[in-house]
Amino acid sequence: MVAVIYSGSNYADWRLADKGRMVASFKTGSINPFFSDEKHILHILNKNINLIHHAEEIKRIHFFGAGVLNKSLQDIIIQSFESFFKYAKVTVDHDILGAAIACCKSSPGIVCICGSGSNAAWYDGKKIKPNNYGLGYILADEGSGNWLGRQLIKAYLNETLPANLRKKFVKRYDTDRKILLEKVYHQRQPALFLSSLTDFFTDNLNDSYLQDVIINGFDTLMQTYVLPLKKEYPNADIHFAGSVADGFKTLLQQSASNAGVEISYILKEPINNLLTYYSNKN
Repeated sequence: MVAVIYSGSNYADWRLADKGRMVASFKTGSINPFFSDEKHILHILNKNINLIHHAEEIKRIHFFGAGVLNKSLQDIIIQSFESFFKYAKVTVDHDILGAAIACCKSSPGIVCICGSGSNAAWYDGKKIKPNNYGLGYILADEGSGNWLGRQLIKAYLNETLPANLRKKFVKRYDTDRKILLEKVYHQRQPALFLSSLTDFFTDNLNDSYLQDVIINGFDTLMQTYVLPLKKEYPNADIHFAGSVADGFKTLLQQSASNAGVEISYILKEPINNLLTYYSNKN
């Protein structure tokens, strides 16, 4: 049995398959070694009945996730998984490689993630060319869910959010300045809170102000990540993966057109393509 996991900042998406047949599909809490130690990861694994039931049957695990920045962070996940899955061979890599495999399989291309966070890289068909784009929700993540959340909160606190949207924001979240700042600066994973505000954009997508915020985020993403990669690899196809890219795909395509680039493929969730890819491997 093979297990494939794709973990973002909000949750980890799991698929279990045996002989090409999917056995289980479910989500757990996010598994990010930047925030989670071995004890916390084992707690997540021990809470899931599917994993408890199939732990000894799983022989291969392919994990892709945010926060897997170096070997020491990879080892946190590997050690946790090897402790729980006694007979499994575990491979761990960054979510951008998972997105690349899901979008491109074994073909080269430029791959961009735009979900709760954002990132981009060149994929040569086997591996990702290292870059410094993965700077996280404080320094980067342009156009992502948590970036949108930051813009919304700043506009609300600075009183630049249009009156109609401000009224909707207050009614929906029943919050104030103190609570918002507490959630941003003092809770354990503020990126989770920030990206949760993406729903406000989704539910008010016809509003021109919010459309401009989304397009501005995509424009910044294009200028910061996509165009430098496109300049280096002018003939490469460009692929996007993630809930924000898919949820606002019309605005993403508009931003790409403004930047003079064409997007070949937009994929909401890499997990199913990853399962197909690894289920067909010996």
